[in-house]
Amino acid sequence: MNIPPDDHDLHAYVDGRLDANERAAVERWLDHHPERAEQVRQWRRDAQQLRAALDGVALPPATRELDPAALRERRDTRRRTRFAIAAALVLSVGLGGGAGWQMRGWQMHGAGAEALASLAMPAAPMGDALAAYRMVVDRSARVDLATHQAADLQAWLDRAVGKTVRLPDLSGAGFTPVGGRLFATEDGPAAMVLFEDDAGHAVSFYVRPPGGQRLLLKDGSRRDGALVAQYGSQRGYNYALVAPTDGVDDAALANALAVTRG
Repeated sequence: MNIPPDDHDLHAYVDGRLDANERAAVERWLDHHPERAEQVRQWRRDAQQLRAALDGVALPPATRELDPAALRERRDTRRRTRFAIAAALVLSVGLGGGAGWQMRGWQMHGAGAEALASLAMPAAPMGDALAAYRMVVDRSARVDLATHQAADLQAWLDRAVGKTVRLPDLSGAGFTPVGGRLFATEDGPAAMVLFEDDAGHAVSFYVRPPGGQRLLLKDGSRRDGALVAQYGSQRGYNYALVAPTDGVDDAALANALAVTRG
């Protein structure tokens, strides 16, 4: 390997997809780059934890939306687009006042406008929680564990993501647990617990690791179509409570989350 390995090479190394010569070259490079070596070790630990959590559990059907490789690809694409638009803006400023004045009425459209907007606005938080909700509620994916026992789901959650995350008690809002499902994210295993009320409304509690930079979320909420997500962090993990915008007592759900956070 004549050039430094990129993230694709390093993930292939973690996944065991390199031949002997490529693997040896990556290991020699990692010996001289301790920070990247630690990152690779963390990726390997995440993969081992995910395999352990999935041991004995039927694998979900393939879905590109939550596939780790696809998530990394979309993340890298967003970064490249932002850098390209930022570079173009710097260049346009450097062309001088005359060119800048000529561009005063110019507007961006389509993908360019979206990329420019993304420079000012970070990616919407917990988008994977909303995607997971739609997959399970639309029945395109089944729960891994079907049970109405909160204690069983708490034990399952402990095994899946760790014993620091507490399952919210949504009984005050009229919801009881019905099952849980594991998902894979680019940062490690995520888990979702599904709740339902007597009217058939579904609410999900989704929890995931914060990522390599330990980016914990501040409390907030966002709407996405007919869904609303209340999100935040607890005990080192990010979470989202996803519910439909109609027919659900948002205040009661928010109170239940507040109690869970302590």
